[in-house]
Amino acid sequence: MSDLKAFRDEVKDWLEQNCPPTMRTPLVADEEVWGGRNAKYKNPESKLWLKRMGEKGWTAPAIPKEYGGGGLDRDQIKVLNEELFAIGARPPLNSFGIWMLAPVIIEYGNEVQKLEHIPKIIKGEIRWCQGYSEPGSGSDLASLSTKAEDMGDHYLVNGQKVWTSYADKADWIFALVRTGPKEPKHTGISFLLIDMADPGVTTKKITLISGKSPFCETFFDNVKVPKENLIGEENQGWTIAKKLLQHERNFISNFGLAGGGGSGTKGIVGIAKKYLGEENGMIADSDFRAAVTKHKMKEHAFGLTLQRANDEGAKASAASSIFKFYGTEHNKERYELMISALGNKGVVWSGDQADDNEKDITRAWLRTKANSIEGGTSEVQLNVIAKRVLDLPT
Repeated sequence: MSDLKAFRDEVKDWLEQNCPPTMRTPLVADEEVWGGRNAKYKNPESKLWLKRMGEKGWTAPAIPKEYGGGGLDRDQIKVLNEELFAIGARPPLNSFGIWMLAPVIIEYGNEVQKLEHIPKIIKGEIRWCQGYSEPGSGSDLASLSTKAEDMGDHYLVNGQKVWTSYADKADWIFALVRTGPKEPKHTGISFLLIDMADPGVTTKKITLISGKSPFCETFFDNVKVPKENLIGEENQGWTIAKKLLQHERNFISNFGLAGGGGSGTKGIVGIAKKYLGEENGMIADSDFRAAVTKHKMKEHAFGLTLQRANDEGAKASAASSIFKFYGTEHNKERYELMISALGNKGVVWSGDQADDNEKDITRAWLRTKANSIEGGTSEVQLNVIAKRVLDLPT
C-alpha cells in the first residue's frame, strides 16, 4: 500500500506539471484528438498533452514499457484514472489502435511487428481504421469476399469494405481478407495490415440519417501488401478477428455510461428539469422523474459492474458481449428519454422552432440506433452470450 501511495503522489506531481490548463476543462467536440500523419489541432495544448502522455506511455498504461506503454499494473492504472478524473483531464487520444489493434498485436504479432506498430499507436503517430464488414458480409462476417492472393513476396488485395469508420482520415487499416478460397469460410481468412496511402486504396463517404457520419466505403484495387504485414498465421485470422471484436465490445460498452465514450454527454436530468419543469430541485413530472431515476440507478449499477470487472482483471472474452449489449441498449434508452423530455422540439430537423442544441440531441438520438448494430448486433450478442457464456444448447 505504501508503494501505491508513493505512486499516487508521483502521478499527482506529474499531472500538475504536465497537464496543460485547457486540458483540465470539459472536452469540446471539435477538439477531440485522434492523432495520425495528418492530424490537425484546433487547440495547441491538445497536441502538447498527447505528446507528453504518449512519451510517458500513459495513453496505453497497460502495455509493457518495451513497446512504449506505461507498463502499469491493474492497481496503478486505477490510481492513474482516479487522478486524471480528479483534475478533469481530457483524454489525450482517441484511438482504434489502442482500443482494438494493439492488444491483438501484443497477443498474436511477432516481435518486429510489435516494435514497429505499437509505439506509433501509443504516441498517436498513426491513425487506424477497421476493415471488417462488407456489402454482403455483416453479421455473417466470415462470408467476406475481399481476397488477398499470394504473389510470392506480397499479397495482391482486391475487394470492398463498408461502414469503415473514419477511413477517409486514417493512415492504416487492419483488415480481414480471404487468403484460402478453397478452405471452409472460417478457416480461409487472414488478418492483414494495409497502408491507406498504398496505390489502389480509395474511400467514399457514407451519409447517415443524422446528416453526419464517420462511415466510409473502402475499396482495394490490386493493392500490393508486403507479407510482413500479416498478423499471425495465414488462414488463421478468424481467431484474431474474434479476439479483436471482444476488445471492441469492451470499448463500446462504455456508451452505457453518460459521458463514457458514447454520445450521452448532455445531462438527462438537466434536460428534463428545463423542459418539464422543476419543483424543489427535482423534475416536476413525477412519472418522468421515476423513469429517469430508474435509468440512473441502472446506469450506476452498470458502472460498478464494469469497474468490478476491471478490478478483477477481466480480460477480453465472450463475456464482453454482455457489457456491449447492455451498454448500447442503455445509451439508446437514455436518448429516448431525452427526446421524450424535449417534446415537439425533439422532432425538429431544421428551421427556428428548435435551437442548435435541441437539433443536436435529435441527431444524436438517431445516431444511437447504430450502437446496437456496430461491433456486432444486439441479436448476435445475445447469441454469443447464450452459446459462449451460458453454454445453452443450440
